[in-house]
Amino acid sequence: MTEQGQERLSLAEWLVLCLVREEPTYGLILVGLLARDGSLGQVWSVPKAVVYRALQRLEVLGLIRTVGEQRTSQGPVRSLYQATPAGEAAAAVWLGTPVQHPRDVRSELMVKLALLDRSGTDSRDLLQAQLDRLLPVAAALDDRLRATTGFEHTLVLWRHEAMAATLRFLQTLAAQDEVRTS
Repeated sequence: MTEQGQERLSLAEWLVLCLVREEPTYGLILVGLLARDGSLGQVWSVPKAVVYRALQRLEVLGLIRTVGEQRTSQGPVRSLYQATPAGEAAAAVWLGTPVQHPRDVRSELMVKLALLDRSGTDSRDLLQAQLDRLLPVAAALDDRLRATTGFEHTLVLWRHEAMAATLRFLQTLAAQDEVRTS
């Protein structure tokens, strides 16, 4: 359990929850969006079986609910899913929360930025919060870089350079967003 009393969700589960939050939808639609060649799958792909497991788990947790069914001649009944108020609130908080670790920028932050873009939501607050979160980490890496030798120095140098690239990316994106929305 997390501090808020909710169970921890995987990135795939957050992604499914946020998509269901956009509008009531079917699992098959989500599978298409999250396939490797889908609009969101290009950022973070989720296998079909994982999408359906995520839907089941989110429903058990009370974050989504089945609001309708569609019978087809081509297979099982299709369930229409909708986010619950608890699911909508959880998704909104998650979308506005910066990632905890620099390595999660490529996965979790990019997913959040893609979802915010899909919904037409301004991402400047998230980008600023992410920069605020990473700047102290970058400063600590600067200090460690000066204090290390041997392979530890090589490792810290790698992390330092990756962090510098991440900060440049976030600053450039924030500046582009500022220009686009002014």
